[in-house]
Amino acid sequence: MSVEKTILAGLLALSALPATAYASTRTPTTEQAPAAPAVRQLIDRAAARFLRENPQAVGVTVGVLINGQNHIYSYGKARLGQNRRPALDTIYPIASITKTFTGTLLAQAAVEHRLNLTDDVRKYLDGEYPNLEFAGHPIRLFDLLDHRSGLPFILPDRPETSPDFHGDDRPWSARVAEIGRTYDKAQFLSDLHTVRLTAEPGSEFKYSNAAAQLAGYIIERVYGRPYEVVLRDKVLIPLGMRNTGITIQKRALPRLAVGYDETGRPMPYVPDWLQGAGAIKSTAGDLLKYLRWQMAETDPAVKLSHQPVLTQGNYSAGLNWQILSNSSRRLIWQEGNIDGFNALCIQQPELRIGLIILANEEDRKSAHGNSVMANEILSGLDRRAITLP
Repeated sequence: MSVEKTILAGLLALSALPATAYASTRTPTTEQAPAAPAVRQLIDRAAARFLRENPQAVGVTVGVLINGQNHIYSYGKARLGQNRRPALDTIYPIASITKTFTGTLLAQAAVEHRLNLTDDVRKYLDGEYPNLEFAGHPIRLFDLLDHRSGLPFILPDRPETSPDFHGDDRPWSARVAEIGRTYDKAQFLSDLHTVRLTAEPGSEFKYSNAAAQLAGYIIERVYGRPYEVVLRDKVLIPLGMRNTGITIQKRALPRLAVGYDETGRPMPYVPDWLQGAGAIKSTAGDLLKYLRWQMAETDPAVKLSHQPVLTQGNYSAGLNWQILSNSSRRLIWQEGNIDGFNALCIQQPELRIGLIILANEEDRKSAHGNSVMANEILSGLDRRAITLP
């Protein structure tokens, strides 16, 4: 559905307000949080059920933030053939959860008046791109992070870059990594000229990594620095997320999880050149720091990234955050799926609950199992919790 004029007005108003205007007005939960042993028992039970019902799964790390307290536990195996659980500081690729960082950085640029989220994306591109509009309606910046830009799944838009391509037995991430050896930002922008929109931007859902990559390049344009440097300076260093980034330092490589498919075949990592679309790696502990910051909603960029840019019933989308709402509470979440890895990043600000699930095996069944496990934990932590659809 098209973005309503009132939502556009709200975005413009939010991006123009000073930081003090974003102070949270929610009422904190008054129910007492479960004691640490009860939290451990709840997570142990849910993880045991997940591993029992998904024998193809390898390992999983679960992090819970409740009423300001962190709880992190690991289960299963770090690697097949080894009888050892994942370490609590194991680094996992988080795939599309990366896009929430990109959305927050885009919101930060809006708060700093470097851009407006309703701007035509072509304002930040050199040269002419008449193809980036449909019937006079341009792609706006916020369209890049709600999967309604109309841009393709990935650039270059070739048959072999589709996850459903059957002409090559290699995993998708391996095919894309091969392309990335000779594909750069200049080629991405050149290929952007070849895109043909088939509907008004904002009107149809079409999952797009290319859109999030473009958002990352626009962030580089407005700050004059590489995406990862902006990410580090604006988010990672202020939050003390020392184990998070796109580029993994050599000394940290032994802590990088090995991912598997359902047959036990090791999977290649998502290529770094996808940057703001899906290349960040992190730990459960670092992501709980991220959720603590997100749930507080005292930072104007965070508040803006949670502002719905489209709404349909009780579902809405922010800057790559998905949101389910009832009269007084919200479930704000994002999932990351890539060959070998599944990740969930979940927050319920009004209940002061954050949940991270990081797994190093990925297939349709186990990914669903992770969501089932998440709902069991959420409901056990607070009976009022909104669960994943």
